[in-house]
Amino acid sequence: MNMRHSQSGMSVIGMLFIGIMIGFFVMCAMRMVPPYMEYLTVKQIVTKVASEKAADDVTIPDLRRRIANLFNTNQIYALQPREVKVYRKDGKTYIDASYEVRTPVAGKVDAIMNFDDLKFIVGDPAPE
Repeated sequence: MNMRHSQSGMSVIGMLFIGIMIGFFVMCAMRMVPPYMEYLTVKQIVTKVASEKAADDVTIPDLRRRIANLFNTNQIYALQPREVKVYRKDGKTYIDASYEVRTPVAGKVDAIMNFDDLKFIVGDPAPE
């Protein structure tokens, strides 16, 4: 008696498809992790500047200068210091460092990362 057992499993085409998918996600991660790490550094810098001094003790040019120095020291390139909005409203000083990063993934496909939680009141370390 010769009984044949059929084998079931993934075909070569299925394995190739899974490999391509894994490769795409690894490529996306490789392209998106550096801007995200830079965002974490920007968030740390803005939090530090916002919590250093009270609003009455510091002027807007001093805040801009401090942010520019910290950006330069930490090699922040995605956001220029002049793009950070520092303004006074209702007796409080605000820092708005929200920005967006476009990272090319493959060909005409881009990944857009929107970092809009970087709004702080000077003297308050918690985001607005």
